[in-house]
Amino acid sequence: MRNLPLADPGVADHRSPGRFLWWMAKGQWHTLVLGMVFGIIWMSCQAVMPAVIGRAIDHGIADRDRGELVTWASVMFAIGLLQAASGIIRHRFAVTNWLTAAYRTVQLMGRQVARLGGTLPRKVSTGEVVAIGNSDISNLGQVMDVTARFAGAIVSFVLVSVILLQTSVTLGLVVLVGVPALMLVIGPLLSPLQKRSARQRHLMGELSNTASDIVGGLRVLRGVGGESVFLDRYRRESQRTRRAGVQVARLQSVLDALQVLLPGIFVVLVVWLGARYAVRGQISAGELVAFYGYAAFLMIPLRTATEYANKVIRARVSAARVCRVLALEPAVVGVRDPMPSPPTGSGLYDVRTGLSIAPGRLTAIVSDEPDASAHLADRLGLQSPEPDDDDVRLGEVPLTGLEPDEVRRRIVVSDTGSALFSGRLGDHLNVRGRPDHDVARALHTASAEDVLDALEGGIDGEVAERGRSFSGGQRQRLVLARALLVDPEILVLVEPTSAVDAHTESRIAARLRSARVGRTTVVTTSSPLMLDAVDAVAFLEEGRIVATGTHRELLETCSAYRRTVTREVEMDTDEGVEVTR
Repeated sequence: MRNLPLADPGVADHRSPGRFLWWMAKGQWHTLVLGMVFGIIWMSCQAVMPAVIGRAIDHGIADRDRGELVTWASVMFAIGLLQAASGIIRHRFAVTNWLTAAYRTVQLMGRQVARLGGTLPRKVSTGEVVAIGNSDISNLGQVMDVTARFAGAIVSFVLVSVILLQTSVTLGLVVLVGVPALMLVIGPLLSPLQKRSARQRHLMGELSNTASDIVGGLRVLRGVGGESVFLDRYRRESQRTRRAGVQVARLQSVLDALQVLLPGIFVVLVVWLGARYAVRGQISAGELVAFYGYAAFLMIPLRTATEYANKVIRARVSAARVCRVLALEPAVVGVRDPMPSPPTGSGLYDVRTGLSIAPGRLTAIVSDEPDASAHLADRLGLQSPEPDDDDVRLGEVPLTGLEPDEVRRRIVVSDTGSALFSGRLGDHLNVRGRPDHDVARALHTASAEDVLDALEGGIDGEVAERGRSFSGGQRQRLVLARALLVDPEILVLVEPTSAVDAHTESRIAARLRSARVGRTTVVTTSSPLMLDAVDAVAFLEEGRIVATGTHRELLETCSAYRRTVTREVEMDTDEGVEVTR
């Protein structure tokens, strides 16, 4: 048996769903082959049992030979034991195959999510990733599970056909031709089932994404009274997904019904033919019983074959989703010939906007469009979706000329989308293993001591998924403390105090300046309390830095800055009316 999760899931072949499934099968071929071997033994035991029963009837009961009866009864007992043992082992390997496929998929997705980083939410919805973990891994595991039984079904079908041909060529040919014919009757249903399953899977991903958005923004929705709007939206999408599921179930029910009806008709045909042969004396009573047993048994490989086809269809749909995520490339990739690293303490400069960040100072970026300043912050940390953006430079070196790992080590961007993972709070705050006094200092700077006091267990307390047990302000302060504990050479904070009250914001502004003294810190904000505490302010307007200076200097010299920061009301002298700026 294998230890799960695997030390290394390998590099997946995601060029197509079929190639991915084949790659996955090759990666666990040992357990797949063993599962097939025991699946063949298990089903072959069932296949030969009617022949043994027939022999016991003809040679033991009909001939009144007690010795033959005991002999064939012993053979039946031995085959029964072998069938039981092989069935148990086959099931163990089937479970192992299921779990291995599921775990490998989870590991592949986890590694890809970590590799993509900030690129992932720009290209794939949260619901899509969640749906892969909820349903797709199960479909991929099931196709590996059923493989062992499918192999047994094929071998047992051939075995029964050989036995029947030796007894009666006509009955043998009926079985050899009839079973594939039944598969051809069911086959046309498989393609529509795949299309409907793919549509249902797509809608499930969208529904999961909507649910994630609603839960993530629940507090905001309550604040603006938007619960009913999103509730109606969720209901509509849920009903659409339900209707798609009903369409899949309707076709699936027809397929399941045919799996019972058609083999039943086939069994009746074989028994009827066998009875006629027995009446004519062409076959014995024992052979007639054996034929009936074969006809009943053949329902098992037939249903297994259709089940396998059904599972393959679902697995291909799921594999297509997994391949789509695995095919994504991060916006920032490794540099083939990295440039020499700039010395520690180098400044940041952006050619496109004209922004110049002096080393060792606390600089604020103000924009009348918050999205513009947030986008600029992403570019300063090499997190922009533009892979060829050579405009941002650390010292004299473009960030794109450095290894991404070096950029991320020296420049850390903490934005409003930063989240807390579930688990022990201390583990998720102190990611660099800083001493306890550094943790206390970071929490003090972020004014987050009260969050620890309110959490049962304090720093050892458990955090709910994405930190949802905290308020928006509490979560924002904890994220700030985590960024401070990383203590990078350059720290870029995007609206770090947007969700806290004025008193808390004032404390954070004063403490941040002290905590980061001598190190480069960039803050995007429009809060006067924060701006009054920084060393310099750069005002971004229409994609360019149009003014720099202290907060008080810009209030006096730049009217556009003043309007953005103070939201002041001025008199429009031309029209003679009061206008909000």
